[in-house]
Formats: sequence, C-alpha cells, structure tokens
Amino acid sequence: MSQTGRIMPSGSERALNEAYDTALLDLDGVVYAGGEAIAHAVDALAVARDGGMHLAYVTNNALRTPDAVAAHLTELGVPAEPADVITSAQAVARLIADQLPQGSRVLLIGGEGLRVALIERGLVPVESADDDPAAVVQGYGGPDITWARFAEASYAVARGVPWFASNTDLTIPSGRGIAPGNGAAVEVVRIATGAEPQVAGKPLPPMHRETVLRTGAERPLVVGDRLDTDIEGAFNGGVDSLLVLTGVTDAARLLAARPEHRPTFVDADLRGLLTGQPEVAEREGGFVCGGWTASVADGAFALDGDGEAMDGLRALCAAAWTRAGDGACDLDPSKVLELLGL
Repeated sequence: MSQTGRIMPSGSERALNEAYDTALLDLDGVVYAGGEAIAHAVDALAVARDGGMHLAYVTNNALRTPDAVAAHLTELGVPAEPADVITSAQAVARLIADQLPQGSRVLLIGGEGLRVALIERGLVPVESADDDPAAVVQGYGGPDITWARFAEASYAVARGVPWFASNTDLTIPSGRGIAPGNGAAVEVVRIATGAEPQVAGKPLPPMHRETVLRTGAERPLVVGDRLDTDIEGAFNGGVDSLLVLTGVTDAARLLAARPEHRPTFVDADLRGLLTGQPEVAEREGGFVCGGWTASVADGAFALDGDGEAMDGLRALCAAAWTRAGDGACDLDPSKVLELLGL
C-alpha cells in the first residue's frame, strides 16, 4: 500500500502477522534496549513466528556481526539464525563492492560487524590513512571509539578518498537513555573535511535492496521505532510500516510527522503484530477511532470520548496529518496527550 499523501493510519481486519509474510524488525528500541528485551517483545514475536510469519531483524547498527546479533536474540528468548539478521554494515559493504574491484583496501572506522561485512564482499579492511585505501567506511564503533579514528578518516577523506557511511542515525537508544549514534560521528568527519559520504543504511535504498535480497520478502511489513529511518525507509521502499512507541519516537513526534514519516499502522509495542488495526473514519466534526473523536478547532486539538489510548492517538494522527497536509503539524498536543496518558 502506498503511503504517499497519507492523512491517517490505516486499519486492518486481519491480524498483521497474517496479512504480511515477513516482518522487517528494527532491533534497538523495538526488540530490545540496552541489551534487555523490551516488554512483551519475546512473547509477541514467538506467537507471530509460530503463526508462520518470517521474522527478519534489520538494524542500522553496524557494530555487531549477524552471528553476534542472532546469538543475543536467542539468549533473550527470540530464536534467530545469522541469516535472519540484516545490518547496515552489509548494505554499505555491498555499496562499496559495487564500485571498487575485489581486493581493494578500505579504511575501516567502526567495529567487528563492519570488518566482517567488508571481508564477505572481498574487500580488505585497513587501519590507517597511510595504508593507501581506495575508500573510507564509517560505522558505529561503540562508545569507546576514539577521536584518533575520526582523525584517520579525515586525513583520507581530505585527500579525496571516497567516503562511505553505514548510516547517519544521530542517536541510538541505550539502557540509560539516548546516546550519540553513528550520525554524530559522521558529522565530526564532515565538519573536518567538508565532504559528504555515500550512505547505505535506513532510510536509503541500498538498505532496502539488501533486505529484499537477503529475505526474499513478498509482502513485507517494516516494524520500527524511528520515523526518520524505519518509517521513512518503508516509505522510500513503497512498503507498509508499523510504528511502535517503545523507542525513540513519542506520541508528540508522531503527530508532527511529515508525509514520509507517517506509518501505516501505530501501536504501543510488538503486541500490535498480533491484532488487527482499527479503522479511523472521518465524521462530521472530526476523526473517529474506537471510542474517541479528535479534531482541530480554533488552532488547537480537541479530543472527546474514552477507550483505548492507542485509538485516541490514531484519531489524533488523522486530525494532525490532515491539517498539516504535505507539511508538519505545529500545534501543541500536550493537553490531549495528557488525557490519553501519553
């Protein structure tokens, strides 16, 4: 279903795990945070998997290898094989390999996941700008990566060596809160050199291509917590999406979403995979979902009724996105979200 011009979340009479053959699941903020499983994730994924849905784990985090990610998921109670994991490291390695001959040296600024992905594509990781690299690649290297590594990238990029980045997420969820992501590190090199990298990760096409090639999904549903990566990536790929509110995006950000950031479906957590999604209907005086009616009047949101908080949020999305059109809604939603406990 195309998301172009979406002005309200969609409904689904069928449970989402039955309506789609493959869930393309983000990890950080969706399945786990800070290494621990998010509430309800393990049980919901087990039911979806047992019902025949293929689960694939698609992450912009280039630090860990698919083997390590699959092992971690299995430890958390979500059985996974390395082939079930698709990373931005794999996507950027393919992007580089498409442009350079096998055996090319690539200056690696990142972690083991990126190193393994480069080797898989026949590229040779090197550590210094003095190693005559044919490319520079930058991926999330963990919290202990040093400024010296950014300097190595800057030396090579300033000499005109092609620069690639696994992704440009400015932040990453952790068990203690929101931490700087690879995008923040990319900005360091950008400021030092004035150059622009080729980027592979969500929301850009190389990541979608990598995911489709590795999963063979025919009716995929992107499941994520970020508007600017997961949901925009689904929009760019022309596939449907489910936003869960267990990570970076809160209800206020969702209401202010531009068209490319508006998900097909919205739910509190991964239990939303196991249910249908209620319709949002336009009625005289506003938008109705469940027991709630949302509208905009005199430059402010209005919300009347009662029932499930998510139904109220879906109705508010319709009111906000309709008002915003091709832009972003600029109204303050704090009072109506407080009414919903969001």
